[in-house]
Amino acid sequence: MIREQLASLDSVNLILSGNTGLIMSLVLAIIMFGIALGIKLETLKNVFTSPKSIITGIVLQWVGLPAITFLLIMLLHNVLTPMVCLGMILVACCPGGNISNFMSSYAKGNVELSVSMTAVTTVFAPAVTPFNFWLWGNLFLKYATLSEALTIPHLEIPFSEIFKTVFLILGIPILLGMLCSHFLPRFSDRIKKPMSVFSMVVFVVMVLGMFIPNRKLFIDYIIFIFILVLIHNACAFMTGYFGATAMRLPAIDRKSITIEVGIQNSGLGLTLLLNPAIFNPAIWNNPESGVLYGGMLFVTCWWGIWHIISGLTLASIFRRSKAS
Repeated sequence: MIREQLASLDSVNLILSGNTGLIMSLVLAIIMFGIALGIKLETLKNVFTSPKSIITGIVLQWVGLPAITFLLIMLLHNVLTPMVCLGMILVACCPGGNISNFMSSYAKGNVELSVSMTAVTTVFAPAVTPFNFWLWGNLFLKYATLSEALTIPHLEIPFSEIFKTVFLILGIPILLGMLCSHFLPRFSDRIKKPMSVFSMVVFVVMVLGMFIPNRKLFIDYIIFIFILVLIHNACAFMTGYFGATAMRLPAIDRKSITIEVGIQNSGLGLTLLLNPAIFNPAIWNNPESGVLYGGMLFVTCWWGIWHIISGLTLASIFRRSKAS
């Protein structure tokens, strides 16, 4: 039953504007500029002076989460479809989400560690994201015992195109934000908080702008995607928390690492999916060949909504925690 529903999801086309990809790229660029205003060289220096926490966090983000995601889809492969699985892998390979720093601050975590993790994973995203997606995606398509996998084309990732896309919407805004913070500190401090609020509002509006025209489709399929994303997101949080605990990191660092690993930049995943130079519609959304990626879009889009709810809930729990 669940498998049939998810299989029918692949053929569903979301109602999206022709400029959706461009709008998302511009929004993400604005968001990353706002985040970079809080990244100071002194902040990075302080974190890297005692690198155990940030190294642990980055390893959990780059290796732990994709590996746990792979194990999860192998465990559920009799229920899931290849495109849904690839959507989960794509989300797991994205860098930390744009609202994780705010959530870490609200949770009374190590904000410097959170900002540094976001900065490092985002700066290296042009190389790490496509490589991880290629590695784990092809590993899934090779070893998953799904007959449908035979209809999925070999996962060939245009690294140069992804690098260019990610560099333009993440790399340049972060560089400009850091330069602004360094050379115009007073101005940066003045606009940092408004930019943070503005970024969150714009991101929510952007996701709702995609959700509302497709609300009937989401209502029809939401129960299955909701449960799947809930489990996947919970696994991401647990990867961060138990990984940091195993390394005996302070509670304040565990909070930030847990949030960083559990809050993914799913907006970047959607931007990549909607870029025809990366996911060629003739290959990845072609009714004639039977390869349709509606499942990838649904998983990635719902992640963008759900991790805000789950992240704020977890941050509230951490905030009330007496652990120091």
